[in-house]
Amino acid sequence: MLKLAVPSKGRLMDDTFRWFGERGITLSRSGSDREYAGRVEGADLTLALLSASEIPRELASGRIDLGVTGSDLVREKLAGWRSDVYEVATLGFGHADLVLAVPACWRDCENLDDFAAITRQFRGTHGFRLRIATKYHRLVRAFLSENEVADYQLVDSQGATEGTVANLTAEAIADITSSGETLRANHLKILPDAMIHSSQATLFAAAKADSEQVRKLAAQLSL
Repeated sequence: MLKLAVPSKGRLMDDTFRWFGERGITLSRSGSDREYAGRVEGADLTLALLSASEIPRELASGRIDLGVTGSDLVREKLAGWRSDVYEVATLGFGHADLVLAVPACWRDCENLDDFAAITRQFRGTHGFRLRIATKYHRLVRAFLSENEVADYQLVDSQGATEGTVANLTAEAIADITSSGETLRANHLKILPDAMIHSSQATLFAAAKADSEQVRKLAAQLSL
């Protein structure tokens, strides 16, 4: 029997329950909102409720067979994600973009080439590298490397990333956004060619899962 993990709360959980329900499989929470087990009707599955950020590592370890989480989290949490998991289906909700944003007052910064030039100038002027606050170190580092941006320092953001520039703990940020409104409210602008990753909720299977059972479930879901 396959073990499926889905986000344990909020809109992602509700939308995941709805997505499976529309395909004839009913997922529900067992007991109170404080419990992290669930029930499944209509398929040979067991259900676990985990935080979206936990699901990639549980998939990689083989402790769960299937998991619904953001594609950004899989790529960020798993260095070898291509060999650890594979995509069964994109689910069409939970859309968010990981983007690079800079202060709106930087009139001479309109694209990544401008940003690369500013990082070089910044180090020469200030004696230290321009700081980019983010929770997504692996994705951001890979993207900047591909675009030949080198003179920067990633600083970890555990709170509201969009506030780090105003608080003078970073000069730019890389963060998830769905509409860009929060960035604009904090006087930040998204560089138009700095889309790092376009994420959405995705059903992943562990590489260690029984592939025949996964294929049967995919057929049941009409995927």
